[in-house]
Amino acid sequence: MLKVDNLKIHYGGIEAVKGISFEVPDHSIVTLIGANGAGKSSTLRTIAGLVKASEGTINLDGEDITNMPSAKRVGKGIVLCPEGRRVFPDMTVLENIKIGAYLRNDDLTADIENVYNLFPRLKERNWQLAGTLSGGEQQMLAVARALMSNPEIMMLDEPSLGLAPIVVQEIFSIIKKINKERGTTILLIEQNANMALKVADKAYVMETGRITLSGTGAELLANDDIKAAYLGKKK
Repeated sequence: MLKVDNLKIHYGGIEAVKGISFEVPDHSIVTLIGANGAGKSSTLRTIAGLVKASEGTINLDGEDITNMPSAKRVGKGIVLCPEGRRVFPDMTVLENIKIGAYLRNDDLTADIENVYNLFPRLKERNWQLAGTLSGGEQQMLAVARALMSNPEIMMLDEPSLGLAPIVVQEIFSIIKKINKERGTTILLIEQNANMALKVADKAYVMETGRITLSGTGAELLANDDIKAAYLGKKK
């Protein structure tokens, strides 16, 4: 579905991403893991069209979308669920969910009910202001909002950030459910390498703007260097 080839990203004179290439197959979960500053968020923002690529190409289903406007990429089926949730705090849960469908002009009733089935707590709080939700509930709302565009590929930027371990387990369970039951392709970046690798079909390690290692999630979980660097285990 998604193919990134020799992607480079600059911020002024700083090269944040240094020519990375990777693929995200249909209906898979792919994760990028790495420390802060590795270039993971820049990669997702560039795929979403929020940051301009300095070099390289981004292809979706064989179509070059490297220079396509961000809104048009959403129409093509790519949606980004950003780091920090970015819900609209002074709007209700339902209003936030509806914003995710801003490019649509059809009936939203069935899709709203579908996201409520995924996130029953959001249905209970549908008229509550989003800013009064807990961190975990705001993350659920951010994912629900992203799903309202009916994406083919959903990109998630640090969905476990700042959440309690029990909530992280719930979020990742929902991510797997979205992938398996809806068939949505997931591209995930995450500092919680253990959780990310457990759900990933394919995984890439990013270090200082480069991909240094790749394999299945299970392969990287079993890798001694990954255990030492990201999982807190001695070799």
